[in-house]
Amino acid sequence: MAAVLISLSLGRYPVSPEAIGRFLAQKTHILHSLKAQDFDTLETVLIHIRLPRIMSAMLVGAALQSIFINPLVSPEMLGILAGSSFGASLGMVLSSSWIAVQISTAGFGMLAVIVAIGIAGLYQGDRILLLVLGGIISSSFFSSLFLLMKYLADPYNQLPAIVYWLMGGFSLADPKTAAVLALPITLGIFILLLLSPYLNILSMGEEEAGSLGVNVPALRMTFILVSAVISSLTVALCGIIGWVGLVIPHIARMVAGPDNRLLLPVCVFIGAVFLLAVDNVSRMLFPVEIPIGILTSILGIPVFAVILKNSGKGWGKWS
Repeated sequence: MAAVLISLSLGRYPVSPEAIGRFLAQKTHILHSLKAQDFDTLETVLIHIRLPRIMSAMLVGAALQSIFINPLVSPEMLGILAGSSFGASLGMVLSSSWIAVQISTAGFGMLAVIVAIGIAGLYQGDRILLLVLGGIISSSFFSSLFLLMKYLADPYNQLPAIVYWLMGGFSLADPKTAAVLALPITLGIFILLLLSPYLNILSMGEEEAGSLGVNVPALRMTFILVSAVISSLTVALCGIIGWVGLVIPHIARMVAGPDNRLLLPVCVFIGAVFLLAVDNVSRMLFPVEIPIGILTSILGIPVFAVILKNSGKGWGKWS
């Protein structure tokens, strides 16, 4: 709650906590202490601009953790980023509608995962290895299509938009989009939280999990498909934001330990607050807003390097 209040206050148009309190009191018809013009200004800044951005940042930060903490094959390894990138570029080239771009992004992201799973299903052998190989093929295919879209895009209008959007950011977040995507993303996170005890069982190995009565293939596919839906929707909402899901789970393991029943909720909370804080920095650090994907990479790389350096001192057992 404190992080949300601070984020509402920060911006090119600073708003004091007192003004936020007075606005909320008038909005809920408890107390009328603001002039009509001041109230309208605060409503535009707080409700229509900052609140959707705050919701989106926290939602994506939470979702990225629930995806990456999965010890099974991550959807990112199954080509979802390449598929989503192609879908976004295709939408920007063929349509001027932002909704069409988001639908195309999410649709092709999930299609890339389905293609990887389909390729893996054609062969017999180790399922994890086949899924990874299928993901490599799917990712290479959609990456090629993405490069084709960049080549065909208008270099003065469409290409800069494609490049900027893929850097990741919440500058285009609006109340309607945030509200529509919040429900399926939140539902997906909730499903993974409910299934978190099974992650502990699966971490013991497929044979041990099977001996305990767990349907390993069905459970693995459930994790992958739910994570794919969450991941594709986050890319549709804000573009590609890297390194957050690789760093935060390691930090959360230092706090909560390896038990996924506790680790996953802690990751979700830390991820939401962290990405909200980075988004505030991206808005305030320079006169021009920096795409948040750039900042998360700058922050994530040295932190991950420290994690690797200390992995031999005991962190490795949590990875």
